[in-house]
Amino acid sequence: MRAVQFDGYGPPSVVHVAEVEEPHAGPGTIRIAVRASGLSAGEVRLRSGALRETMPVPLPFRCGFDSAGVVDEIGSGVTGVRLGDPVFGWTSGRGANADHTVLDVWAPVPPDWSWAEAGGAAGSVETAVRVLDRLGVGAGQTVLIQGAAGATGTVAVQMAVARGATVIGTAGEHNHDFLRTLGAQPVSYGLGLRDRIRGPVDAVVDCAGGALPDLIAIAGDPARVITIADLTAAAHGVHLSSGATDPLAAHALDLAVGLAAEGRLRIPVAAEFPLAEAAAAHVLSETRHARGKIVLMH
Repeated sequence: MRAVQFDGYGPPSVVHVAEVEEPHAGPGTIRIAVRASGLSAGEVRLRSGALRETMPVPLPFRCGFDSAGVVDEIGSGVTGVRLGDPVFGWTSGRGANADHTVLDVWAPVPPDWSWAEAGGAAGSVETAVRVLDRLGVGAGQTVLIQGAAGATGTVAVQMAVARGATVIGTAGEHNHDFLRTLGAQPVSYGLGLRDRIRGPVDAVVDCAGGALPDLIAIAGDPARVITIADLTAAAHGVHLSSGATDPLAAHALDLAVGLAAEGRLRIPVAAEFPLAEAAAAHVLSETRHARGKIVLMH
């Protein structure tokens, strides 16, 4: 089968499609024939070599965390799912950017979602719920989401709004109307950010990096800030949340399905690429200007 991987660190051109052996469902897991899978911004940084000192990975590295497709194998002990069911979810072992992948956590694809939305959903949904839970974001609070127009930011906005929070989202001015449709109050990012935020902020979710001093000043306490993007977090007393530091929010997918059924959650898709053009998808991700999730179609 085809699978996206890189054999060494470097520019997007090191990403390629290789022929590899198919995985198979084991106990407690299912296998899907993949229809769409997400491109992880974290994996883009891994591939570049920017994290080789702090997060070295075995090479060759098989890409992809989240995907959606049709169940074609069911492992022992699994109930509640049948062959042919459309599902979305994630794999703990990576390798979701492939013709087949094994899912450790999954949920049914909401009827109103496209394959592209479902394929890019699980990673953003899990991350958004994980950080909002850790910050204790709830009704009546105000949360600032830095980088609100990105893959995780767009989902975090909707998840926070669904909790009854007031959401302020930073983005370029060309994305302000888009953020309003998600329920956020848009604010331009960049220099002078703390002067543009009016009123108290209870929590900050940083999806972009590079502005922690301002974000801490806005929140009033580094403990009220969580970043998923800034590797200097520890120096500022801020928690850097990832699947390696915090337990994954397995309940996030069921929450997403429920909100989707109520028409309160969509997964904005920035671009769709054929699996064979994964390197071009990495190029777009590196611009850091994609609005929503970048997805590979199978």
